[in-house]
Amino acid sequence: MIVVDAVVETPADKMKDMANLTLIYGLRLLPEGEVAQVQDATLKLANGHEAHVTMHVLEGSREEIEGQLRMSIDAFFDFYPEI
Repeated sequence: MIVVDAVVETPADKMKDMANLTLIYGLRLLPEGEVAQVQDATLKLANGHEAHVTMHVLEGSREEIEGQLRMSIDAFFDFYPEI
């Protein structure tokens, strides 16, 4: 019997080797109640693959939206403490 150890590379493993990163984002303000549906955005990568970006909706006053956005950005980078 031959046993081979498999090494599984996670997205976090790939990121810690990167000198520079690219953050994809978009912003749009609309009147409350205008948005009926939000779908993920599709990215075309240089290697020919596709990736998906989950879109997020923040609602409230300017101050509330700014606070939610700051918390969201902080939480996003908490997923990748190695960068």
